[in-house]
Amino acid sequence: MSRSGYSRGPRLITTYRTFYILLFIIILFGLALTALLQFWPHKIELGDELVHLNSPSLILEARDEVTVHKDSPGAAARDVSCTFHSCFDVYHCGYNDDSRISIYIYPFVKYIDEKGIPLTLPLSKEYITIVRTIMGSVYYETDPDKACLFLPPIDFLNQNTLRLAETSQILAALPRWNEGTNHLLFNMLPGSSPDYNTVLDVDSDKAVIAGGGFSSWTYRRTYDVALPVYNPLTEHLDMPHKSPSEPRQWSLISAQTGLHSEYKQVLQDLAHKYTDFLLLDRCTDHAYNFSERCGVSDGNTYSYPFILQESTFCIVLRGSRLGNTALSDVLQAGCIPVIVADSYVLPFSDVLDWKRAALILREDDLDGVMGIIGNVHPARVHSMLRQVKHFWENYFSSMRTITLTTLQIINDRVFPYAGKKYEDWNDPPNAAVVQNPLFLPLIPPKTDGFTAVILTYDRQEMLFHIIQQLAQVPSLSKVLVVWNNQQKPPPPAETWPKISKPLKVVQTRHNRLSNRFYPYDEIETEAVLALDDDIQMLTTDELEFGYEVWRQFYDRLVGFPSRLHLWDNITQSWKYESEWTSSISMVLTGAAFYHKYYSYLYTNSLPGNIKSWVDDHMNCEDIAMNFLIANTTGKGPIKVSPRQKFKCPECLNQVMLSADLNHMIERSECITKFAEIYGMIPLKIIEFRADPVLYKENIDPRFQWFSDIGSL
Repeated sequence: MSRSGYSRGPRLITTYRTFYILLFIIILFGLALTALLQFWPHKIELGDELVHLNSPSLILEARDEVTVHKDSPGAAARDVSCTFHSCFDVYHCGYNDDSRISIYIYPFVKYIDEKGIPLTLPLSKEYITIVRTIMGSVYYETDPDKACLFLPPIDFLNQNTLRLAETSQILAALPRWNEGTNHLLFNMLPGSSPDYNTVLDVDSDKAVIAGGGFSSWTYRRTYDVALPVYNPLTEHLDMPHKSPSEPRQWSLISAQTGLHSEYKQVLQDLAHKYTDFLLLDRCTDHAYNFSERCGVSDGNTYSYPFILQESTFCIVLRGSRLGNTALSDVLQAGCIPVIVADSYVLPFSDVLDWKRAALILREDDLDGVMGIIGNVHPARVHSMLRQVKHFWENYFSSMRTITLTTLQIINDRVFPYAGKKYEDWNDPPNAAVVQNPLFLPLIPPKTDGFTAVILTYDRQEMLFHIIQQLAQVPSLSKVLVVWNNQQKPPPPAETWPKISKPLKVVQTRHNRLSNRFYPYDEIETEAVLALDDDIQMLTTDELEFGYEVWRQFYDRLVGFPSRLHLWDNITQSWKYESEWTSSISMVLTGAAFYHKYYSYLYTNSLPGNIKSWVDDHMNCEDIAMNFLIANTTGKGPIKVSPRQKFKCPECLNQVMLSADLNHMIERSECITKFAEIYGMIPLKIIEFRADPVLYKENIDPRFQWFSDIGSL
C-alpha cells in the first residue's frame, strides 16, 4: 500500500482517545485537589480560643526538600543578655544611602525528618501577609550580601505548630545564621500549655524576636520588639470609631472569657455594686460563639466586639497568656483600654506613649478600678479616645501595619539620627494642632542672634545688673526694656549701663503682664529671650547655650525654670506643680527663648478671654504662652541646664509663705480656666533636658564649651 493511501485503524484511534480522556481527568483531579488544599483549614491558637484560618494560595512555594537529621546540631539557647549594642551588627546595614535597613527573605524549602514527616505546617495567612508586606516594601533586599536583616523561611507566629528541637536545628543550618545575628523572628503566641512562657521557646541564640506577650523578665529592651496579638476574626468587621463627644451607655466593660477565678470574683463584686459596669462572659446555654457574650448580671446576649463601642473604658486582663487579642479588640472598638496585667510589656512601647491612650493598673488595684476611671478628667478622656483611634489605625489595624511598624522601630534603632521623633509616633494627625507654623530653614542663621526683652517695673539696680550680664553673651543682638510703670518714668539715659549692643526702652501705657509678649517693631530677630528683671543667677554660658538649643528647636519654648501640671483627684481639678521633677510640661517665660511669631499669636489670636484674664489677674501670662505654643505645634517645651530653683534674692521666708500658697492656687486656677477655653489640655508632659556636650567632664577647659553652667 502506498504511503498516500495509509489510514489509521480503529484500535489506534480508540487508544489515543482513551489517553486524552485519562489525561483530562487527571488534570481535573489535580485542579480539584489543589483547590481543596488551598482552602483546607488549619488551626492557630489565639488567646483562650482556637481560631480557624484558611491558608491562601502561596506564591512562596517550597522548591527544594531538606531532610533534618536527629543528630544535627541546633541553635544555641536564646541569649538573654543581648542588647542592640552588644548583639546587633550594624555594619551590615549601610548599603543604602537613604538611612534604610534592608531585609532578605530566605528561599522557602520543605523541611522533613528522617521518616519523611514534615517538620513545619503550611504557612499561616498572617505569616504570608508579613512576607508579602516585606517584599512589597522599601526594606526588601534580594541580595543577601547587602542585607541588614534576615527572615528565616519558617512560620513562628504560633509556637504550637512547631517541633522545637527540629526547628532549632533548621535555624542552625541556615547558611547565614551566624549565631542568629541580625535574624528576625515574628511570633505572637509563645509558650505552650500549661506554663505559657512569655517568649518563644525555640532556641534562637542572638536572633531578634518580634513577639506578642513579652513580660518585663523576658523582653530584651532595645533589642526585641513587643507586638500586639492580632485577631483575624475581627479583621473584616466594619467598626467605625464613635466620636469622643458621643454618649456611651457604659463606663466600663469586661468582656474577656476564661479568666482566673480570683479575677472573676472581683469583677462580679464590682458588677453588683456599680450599675454602669457591664460584666460579660461566655454564654453557657449553647455552643460557644466568638461573636457573642452574655451579661453575668442580666443574662442578656450582646454582639462582640461591637458591644465594646458602647463603653468609655474596657478592661484588658491577664489571661492564660500575658498577651492576648483583647487589647486589639478594645482598640478596634475605640474603647480606652484599662490594662491590668503586671509585668506586661505593651506592644510597641519603645515608641508609643501608652499613658496617652490607656490606664495601666496593678492587678492588686483591680477592685478599685471604678473609682480610678471616675477620677479621669473629661478633657483627658476626650484626648485618650483620639489617641486610641490614632494607635489603632496606624499601628494595629492589620498584619501589614504591624509588620511595617516593627521594621520602622528597628530602622530607627539602626539609624537614630534619621528616626521618627516622639511626636511623629504619638501625635494624632491634625493639621490644626501639630502642623509647624514656622516656614523657616531647619536652623535659622546664627548671625541673627536674639533680642532680650526684659519686663521691669521699678527695680533699677537689678535691671542694670542683668543688662550688664546680657552684654557679655556673644549671640545677643539687642536689649529691649519694657518699662511697665506708668507712675514713674524710666531712669535718665546717662545712668543706663554702657554696653556694646543696642539698648532700647519702651514705656507702656498700661501695667499689664501681656506687654512682655507684644510684637514690638524694635524686635528684628527671630529669637526672643523673655526675661524678668529679678533673674540674676543665669551665667553667660547658660544664656548662650540656651540660644544654641533654641536654634535646634526653634518652634518650641526653650528655657530654664520648668513646671508641671497634674490632675488632682481630691479637688477634681488641675494642679500647678513647682517641685523639681524629671517630668515637665511648662517652661516659665521669666527666662525663656521663643520665636517672635508667637508674640503675634499671643497678642492677636489667643482664644476666648485668656488675654484679658491674664491682665485682670496680673498672673499666668507664662502659662498662657505655654498653652499657646503647645496647642500650635503639638510639642512640649525644652528645659535647659540642670538648675532646680530660681530663687528671689530679696525674699524672706516668713513673708513669702502665705503669698506663695495663694500664688500656687491662682496658677492652678489658671490651668483649669485655660483648659476649659481650649476644650482640652494641649500641654505635653516630657522627660527631657538639654545639657552641653562634655558637661562637667574633667578635661582641659580650653576644649570644654559652656563650662560655666549652673550646678544643681
